[in-house]
Amino acid sequence: MAIVDITVIPVGTATASVSDYVADIHKFLQHYKGNVKYELTAMSTLIEGDLSELLAIVQQLHELPFQTGAQRVCTNIRIDERRDKEHSMKQKLQSVQNKL
Repeated sequence: MAIVDITVIPVGTATASVSDYVADIHKFLQHYKGNVKYELTAMSTLIEGDLSELLAIVQQLHELPFQTGAQRVCTNIRIDERRDKEHSMKQKLQSVQNKL
């Protein structure tokens, strides 16, 4: 199980706001409900699932702003994958909360 932190940044749009693009991302991710877990944060979106499936999803998310007229898109991703034990977004948060 892997966790991907993704930020899709359309460049050169008519407004500084990106909330419409973020909404498009989450509407797209709804098609994968049940296969992957995802969570909106203030600065990015977290996606949890099989790494090969997540990477295919990342490519599609990168393409979304182009479909609505963006001429340039910069996408940042971070991948967290453990192979020594099972982990999840929920478990990572719980581990920190247990230490507080």
